[in-house]
Amino acid sequence: MQTLPARFDSRDPAVVADPYRVYAELRAAGRVARGSAGQWVVSHHQDVSRLLKDRRLGHEYPAEYHEFSTGPGPANDFLQRIILDQDAPVHTFLRQVMQRSFSPRLMRRLQAYVGGQVQELMEGALERAEAMGHFDVVSELAFPLPVTVVCELIGIPDVDRDTVRPHAVALAKAFALYVPPDERPEAHEAVTWLRAYVSDLVDRRAARPADDLISNLLEAQREHPELDRQSLVDNVVFLFFAGFETTTNLISTTWSALLQHPNQLALLQSQPELAPTAVEELLRYDAPIQATARYVKEPVEVDGRTIRAGRILVLLLGAANHDPQRFTDPARLDITRDPNPHVSFGGGVHHCLGAALARVEGRAVTEWLAYSNRTPELAGEIVRRPSVTFRAHQSIPVHLGRRAGRARVLSEHST
Repeated sequence: MQTLPARFDSRDPAVVADPYRVYAELRAAGRVARGSAGQWVVSHHQDVSRLLKDRRLGHEYPAEYHEFSTGPGPANDFLQRIILDQDAPVHTFLRQVMQRSFSPRLMRRLQAYVGGQVQELMEGALERAEAMGHFDVVSELAFPLPVTVVCELIGIPDVDRDTVRPHAVALAKAFALYVPPDERPEAHEAVTWLRAYVSDLVDRRAARPADDLISNLLEAQREHPELDRQSLVDNVVFLFFAGFETTTNLISTTWSALLQHPNQLALLQSQPELAPTAVEELLRYDAPIQATARYVKEPVEVDGRTIRAGRILVLLLGAANHDPQRFTDPARLDITRDPNPHVSFGGGVHHCLGAALARVEGRAVTEWLAYSNRTPELAGEIVRRPSVTFRAHQSIPVHLGRRAGRARVLSEHST
């Protein structure tokens, strides 16, 4: 007779406050834990990385699951149409079309654009820091940068971006493993508003194409008429989440981690060439998305326990990234860590669609820190934004002190 596994409650305040301590206890208790009704939870790197690639697990959930998670409303239909929550063959088709629409020319333009946006936002932050003594990383960099970049990717006109931004932020609520009842109306309203806005923009791009993703998707639609209009609109709306939430959290956790580990910030500034490995370590150390879920289509076994079809497997990405069986001294931030097989972007056929864009933005921010002639220091308390799925921040107040010898290098590096 099998013993009853430990239980994991993602809504426990202790998890929100310090998930890594709870994850360590969960890993020590066994390889599989109980979650909420119909859920099983996996926390070891070996299991998580394997199950992310297991074709017996899917991301296409019954309608009842979405209604349980988000409550009745338009977000349910939306979640059932987007690439994230489709399995083959629909997922395969949509992923090919979406990836093709991220044309090399568009991505090259975005890379240059991202660097310029970081510089522009940080110049404004520096002015406010000079006037007020500090600036807030979240409101002045982590939020505006990804929204601006995803708007540029999609083709949102400059004049509309401030209007679109709050709806893009609210959309992320629909993607939590469980949406608290008081947050559900905002998630449904965001889907409705963004669908209407993107539908109108699709009409405009059909009449006047541009160098953006919507125009590329419309071109693909002419070759693949099976990409119906509602799927096109909903998957463009999905990009507000794929290109925004992960990156906002990555930028916030980058600053938070380095500010709390000044020795690693000093190492980065003394060796700016470490920026690429630093991004990967920052993704591992405090994963922007802490968990993902899979629908069990066929029975799978974890540590001798059979998980039946129809159940939900919650894969704790943040716990896997801190598994001492896979990472030496996982609680230590080490920007030289290489190799770094973190699972922060998931894996398998559902590997995060926005991963490349998140890395571009994460690297641009990390390189600003590496090459800047400023030494950031905390100017107050870091405030987290409570979430059971994301490592999000409400505020990171920062003072920017001066250091000599990097201004010219930064200027040369950014051109």
